[in-house]
Amino acid sequence: MNIIFICHGNICRSPVAEIIFSDLIKNAHLENEIFVSSRATSLEEIGNDIYPPMKRVLSNHGYIDEHHYAQRISKQEFESADYIYYMDKNNLYYLERLFGPSDKFHLITEFLDNVEIEDPWYTDRFEFVYQRIKKAVEVIFQNIKK
Repeated sequence: MNIIFICHGNICRSPVAEIIFSDLIKNAHLENEIFVSSRATSLEEIGNDIYPPMKRVLSNHGYIDEHHYAQRISKQEFESADYIYYMDKNNLYYLERLFGPSDKFHLITEFLDNVEIEDPWYTDRFEFVYQRIKKAVEVIFQNIKK
């Protein structure tokens, strides 16, 4: 199974989802069955690391300080994905502009409360966003394991 988490720039929300989900996969010994990545819908941050305030939140929660390179989702990645989880309606808008409507697209909180995940780049609520993503990703993981 191939899962991609999407946000605008791939420097805040989607890498957090990828990191947390990767940890869940590793702890469940499912590395050979479930593959996860994160990507952007825009080209603005390509090559950049996780935004420093978000990286500090990850570090505060015990995640290793690995260098991340923001990337935009490619057509090949879209085609090979089973599920693409986006953070907000703007992400969906750009995904559909890139690839057209698809059953692969799902709001990350669809199994939680169906409320978008705000962009902490604008709100400065990095810990809050981390907690929301963590809950959403844990619920997705439980649903996928079934």
